[in-house]
Amino acid sequence: MGGVRPCGRIPPRVRAGTVTSFSALSFPARLRDVAPYALGFLLPPMQVWATEAGGAGAWLPLAALFAGVALLDTLAPPHPVAISRDETVALDRRLEFRWLTWAWVPVHIGLLLWALDTAQGLSGAEWLALAIGTGAIGGAIGITYAHELVHRASYWERGLGDVLLALVSYPHFGLTHVHGHHRHVATPHDPATARLGEGLYPFLVRSMLGGVREALAIEAARLSRAGRSPWHPSNRCWRYSAAMVAVYGAGAWLAGWNGVGFLALQSLMAVLLLETINYVEHYGLRRREVSPGRYEPVAAHHSWDSSHRVSNWLLVNLARHAEHHLVASRRYQALGTQRAAPQLPAGYGSMLLLATVPPLWRRVMDPRVAAWAADTDGEVA
Repeated sequence: MGGVRPCGRIPPRVRAGTVTSFSALSFPARLRDVAPYALGFLLPPMQVWATEAGGAGAWLPLAALFAGVALLDTLAPPHPVAISRDETVALDRRLEFRWLTWAWVPVHIGLLLWALDTAQGLSGAEWLALAIGTGAIGGAIGITYAHELVHRASYWERGLGDVLLALVSYPHFGLTHVHGHHRHVATPHDPATARLGEGLYPFLVRSMLGGVREALAIEAARLSRAGRSPWHPSNRCWRYSAAMVAVYGAGAWLAGWNGVGFLALQSLMAVLLLETINYVEHYGLRRREVSPGRYEPVAAHHSWDSSHRVSNWLLVNLARHAEHHLVASRRYQALGTQRAAPQLPAGYGSMLLLATVPPLWRRVMDPRVAAWAADTDGEVA
């Protein structure tokens, strides 16, 4: 990381965007721009092939998601991108990037239906590989696309996001992420912000349970402002509960208890992957408390960024996380790299694997958090 400051900030010179208006682009040019972000669509057919192959090959999608992405991120140099205001507007208007997130919904439903049917005829080891592989795809691609959709203004796009979250048994995430995490990020009030020195495994429990409590609290406060009881039918948590009954009822109808168990295990894998990403994104960073209970505004240096190409393609620029927190309404294709954001030393694939070994994680990340605090005069979580 020669030339990078100790806290890991990107150098001042970054690659400028080269975006032209939508109308000026030919179809091949539009396809070329969006194609890298379709990388996740390779995973469902890979899962089908791996399950049909059986044996050790059944674990191929999981290996591709973690070891494969980590290796490709290592081989491809980081790619910081600065996007001008005009380019941001042009990118935001390009529909083909939106179509990609919409198209994932039927693909994900189709993958789950196929997996529920196929799982009934598998051995125990193959069943386990299929459930974990399907869950990893749901966590890496399904929840990431849901995250993109629940930030949108239109009801129907948020609805598509809710569908994807229901398929992994985490329907309240859209509520807590938009109305909780984005408000309280990098403060003690956010269960999804990892504290300095906090290991991944205690964090997973704290964030998962805290998210449920936060969803209930958000809805209770909203209904109280309207003069309604938390038990009022308009409480969105009732809708989420109904979605869970529908998903697991469908699983039981299609595949009996085998289907219920399969849905539960693939959901657990997806949620653990999501929460591990949460752990990585803000580890150790905290906004200063300017008065009791009030914190400084969210800034670029309150999120860890990563400019590694492959994981950004796969996760539709989720790793350009600082700008997402600065402008949550901005669509993924228009997100750029923030110079003020601290940089992760590797791509998401590598960092997720590193987080599973807490002593190694702390050895790598704690000095970077300390350098961040010294460089920004910031507090640590």
